[in-house]
Amino acid sequence: MVDFTVAICTYNGENRISDVLEKLRECIKHTINQKQKISWEIIIIDNNSNDNTATIIKKYQSEWDKNYPIKYYFEARQGLAFARKCAIKNAQSELIGFLDDDNLPFPNWVTAAYTFGKSHPKVGAYGGQSHGIFEVTPPPNFERVATFFALKKAEKAFCYNEKYKSVYQRLYPAGAGIVIRKQAWLESVPETVCLPQTAEDLEMLSHIRNNGWEIWFIPEMEIEHKIYKYRLEKDYLIKFFRSNGLTRYQTRMLNYSQWQKPLVIPFYLINDLKKIIVHLLKYHSVFQTDIIAVGELNLLLSIFYNPIHNLWQYLRNSRRNILKLALSILKSQKIISAESLRKVHRTEF
Repeated sequence: MVDFTVAICTYNGENRISDVLEKLRECIKHTINQKQKISWEIIIIDNNSNDNTATIIKKYQSEWDKNYPIKYYFEARQGLAFARKCAIKNAQSELIGFLDDDNLPFPNWVTAAYTFGKSHPKVGAYGGQSHGIFEVTPPPNFERVATFFALKKAEKAFCYNEKYKSVYQRLYPAGAGIVIRKQAWLESVPETVCLPQTAEDLEMLSHIRNNGWEIWFIPEMEIEHKIYKYRLEKDYLIKFFRSNGLTRYQTRMLNYSQWQKPLVIPFYLINDLKKIIVHLLKYHSVFQTDIIAVGELNLLLSIFYNPIHNLWQYLRNSRRNILKLALSILKSQKIISAESLRKVHRTEF
């Protein structure tokens, strides 16, 4: 019987995976020193790498403590969603702690994660503190957007299902270092996720919470998260924040029923427009030098644009569907010829 599974999802991680495994070796020592009777495994999901990741993992397997086995799985379908599904399928335990190949757990991470999950059976997912290790000095005001980079700190544990005590508690735990209860995933998360990787964690946690499971933040669980130089460059930040903004509408709507969505969208649009105006008034004079302010502006603009774009696409698709239906009826009644139908299709579709 396995009590806990550490799942590492990696893509071309030959230069990163060793650091994670060495930290997990320290977790093993901590488990032994604390005389914790925890049976745990490590599974590595190689997400279609084309470097020497598999070779490095094989070397570690040959010299690793067999009481805490390393298991290797290859997932050819590219994307974190597919890698995580592979982990859920192959994990031998009910509690699965997810690490990326740039996440370095503290020595007590496994014991803290297992202890909390074992004592809180209603918890479907929980995360902890994530501290940044920066390849270069982050730009000024980076703390304003740190949560977008899966960095999070807090001194006390809290449940996200309870009434919010601060704006900070409206944000779900970071996906880096998150623990998922296998039953909660299987009962709640749809087979096909809708959103790209920038919002995948929000979608997953929203489904789990909406299905009645608790979501928690646990400060005793700590990891370090490597932030590489390229992620702090202006072009990357603009693209990154635009991608985040263009998924905000979908993540918001996960919390509403179909009849509620048309009612809340106007309120979101008004509030988002207000945020854009306030941001422009506050930071317009520093846009040439403050890349964080530029990134935030692109985020706000994308958030505002997203529901408008979705409405336009919906109306456009509705028009096409109505036209297709009308044409099929005309054709079935032999009111329109096949040649005329082809001309309409070339023009409209």
